[in-house]
Amino acid sequence: MKRVIVIGGGAAGMMAAYAAAKTWNAAKKAECRDRQVQEEGEILLLEKNEKLGKKVFITGKGRCNVTNACAIEDFFQNVISNKKFMYSAFYTFDNRAVMDFFEQAGCPLKTERGERVFPVSDHSSDVIVALERRLKSEGVCVRLHTKVKTLLTEKGMIKGVLLEDGTPKEADAVIVATGGISYPLTGSTGDGYRFAKEAGHQIKPLLPALIPFEIREDWCRDLQGLSLRNAAVTLKEGKKELYSGFGEMLFTHFGVSGPLILSAGSMYSKKVNKTSGTAPVQLFIDLKPALSAEQLDKRLLRDFEENKNRQFKNSLGGLFPAKMIPVMLEMSGIRPEKKVNEITREERKQFVSIIKSLPLTVTGTRPIKEAIVTMGGIDVKEINPSTMESKIIKGLFFAGEVIDVDALTGGFNLQAAWSTGYLAGENAGNTIKAENQNDSILKI
Repeated sequence: MKRVIVIGGGAAGMMAAYAAAKTWNAAKKAECRDRQVQEEGEILLLEKNEKLGKKVFITGKGRCNVTNACAIEDFFQNVISNKKFMYSAFYTFDNRAVMDFFEQAGCPLKTERGERVFPVSDHSSDVIVALERRLKSEGVCVRLHTKVKTLLTEKGMIKGVLLEDGTPKEADAVIVATGGISYPLTGSTGDGYRFAKEAGHQIKPLLPALIPFEIREDWCRDLQGLSLRNAAVTLKEGKKELYSGFGEMLFTHFGVSGPLILSAGSMYSKKVNKTSGTAPVQLFIDLKPALSAEQLDKRLLRDFEENKNRQFKNSLGGLFPAKMIPVMLEMSGIRPEKKVNEITREERKQFVSIIKSLPLTVTGTRPIKEAIVTMGGIDVKEINPSTMESKIIKGLFFAGEVIDVDALTGGFNLQAAWSTGYLAGENAGNTIKAENQNDSILKI
């Protein structure tokens, strides 16, 4: 019996198993309409956890940002590592195809701010159920509580896998979709990197991506729990700009987080050599990005005119959230009890500068186990981008986070998982289809 084995029941793995089964079933229907379409175990999905999609379940704070509805060309602007490698995958199974897939599988979707796409129910479990429904309809054989120990190869070809209990499973194609090393409690413990390395592949350094910052300044922790919905940030190493963006951020007990910061965290991991001892890395927050410095100064003049007989500390209610006023008073350098009508032009200009560029010192990121995505992984130079097949071992495919590809927040990483999973599955299915063309299928 011909067989495709998929290792890993996350986003990429489930999509890969579906695509492999769909491709294989279509071939069998065309060749012999009277034959049973799916024999048990022809497409075998192995998952070491007790259920599928554990990391999918927690994505987007449990809502699951399925993809992004932007133009497909814009996807590449949001890919950080190896965007050219993703051309074939994205164009083979793009965001519209992903949205159609889930809608047709009984998971209605909606598009929110920033073109982020979520299930209408706001429940990630509905995304997983839709995938399980598709796997069942295509006859994919799912085996839970099944851990793979190693790949079985011979003379540069895949032969199957060896399970942890010592059981060998033969296969004509194997897809490794085991995820990264972030959120290890979901099962992402780096198994796929070991499989790939044992098969002869190079592994690029593993770093945290989409990760919050730890901040030196104590006042940052005084703002714990405060969310800014419309902030702009610029990340700099000395004078060198590493990242700039606009969106939502959150102050925490260790520093800053939120979608905007997570994207900045990826660029920090990508570009900053933490052991080089070079210029310090600073994060500058623009608290009023909709106003230029000149417009903000005019706004302050109006506010000060309306509050000219009040103390400075009592004049900022219209500018900042209440929790932030003590910090801004301290950062301004203006005496809190000073009457507004006594504030000098130089003091006002300095205050404008602080509001437009509030400085924070980045001491590092949170640990990689808290990263949403792992940066690094299997070297893309050793993977065929048109098929996701290994250039080293014939019949071995890779999909998802295990590959050295990562992107910014907004549904782009899950889209990469769907796209690479689908492309790997389709080509793995085509592999056994091609091998079976020499068999006498009508004799079965």
